[in-house]
Amino acid sequence: MNKSIVGIGSALVDILTRIDNDGILEELNIPKGSMQLVDEKSSAVIESKLTDYESSMAPGGSAANTIHGLATLGIESGFISYLGKDEIGRFFEESMNSAGVKPLVFHTDTASGTARTIISADGERTFATNLGASLELNESVITPELFKNWDYCYVEGYLIANKPVFTKTIATAKECGCKVVLDLASFNVVEDNREFLNELLPQIDIIFANEEEAKALTQMSAEDSLHYIADKVEIAIVKVGKKGSLIKRGEEVVTIGCNKVDVVDTTGAGDMYAAGFLYGLINGYDLERCGTIGNHLAESIIQVIGAKMDENRWNEFRRLAKI
Repeated sequence: MNKSIVGIGSALVDILTRIDNDGILEELNIPKGSMQLVDEKSSAVIESKLTDYESSMAPGGSAANTIHGLATLGIESGFISYLGKDEIGRFFEESMNSAGVKPLVFHTDTASGTARTIISADGERTFATNLGASLELNESVITPELFKNWDYCYVEGYLIANKPVFTKTIATAKECGCKVVLDLASFNVVEDNREFLNELLPQIDIIFANEEEAKALTQMSAEDSLHYIADKVEIAIVKVGKKGSLIKRGEEVVTIGCNKVDVVDTTGAGDMYAAGFLYGLINGYDLERCGTIGNHLAESIIQVIGAKMDENRWNEFRRLAKI
């Protein structure tokens, strides 16, 4: 029987801007490579600082990117969030629908969320996120009906900002028989919630983390973090940048290497790695092939601007990944 996955997180539209001088980030007091939550006022200041640079718009949000990727690969997928009744909200929903994602979306009069994605010359991305309508996701809408027909529940780490929703989502999904997948999202999010996340690990089935996030959680090296996390969850994945990724399930440890590609923009690399890995897992592939597919998809996305690829790029990925 084909397995399915539902994601939950912020429904955002990315506003992508390439910069040639990281001094702008210092002026805005935003650490390079981080994700910072901003309000309407701060968002306006950031926009004014970036007016001289060309920008483009694309549907985004960490979990939404992964779910969009899985749906594009033919996996039955759904997404839970809040959207505003505005043009940005319609843009987001139409994009998800066109990929085949089942909408489990609640609508509100609040403006839809946006993520200002600032892309440095080296491809590193920095996020200034105004969650907008996504902030209205609340405990009352987290019911078994949202999860009972799905096999996996994919939770973005950014959702931890709303601990009641975060914990109820995990508990309800588990009660409904879902395997819970968590992407740790950002090192500063993990640092701010280290103790809480460590207590929660035994309730998680699959963890995705990059090297910085893993160290923030465990205060250990990437390899030691892998073993620490894998002792508490079913599958642990630690991505180590250009060196590839480390995967562990039980006593099985797999190392996945990287290929040399031209990096245009790292936006969505982790999200797409998760999509590729989960595609393989849902199809019953071994860990090495899951990681290889994840790696190919991550390498594909970093060669374009933004977290979405055109049909030609998807076809090239399928050829490389042999799927």
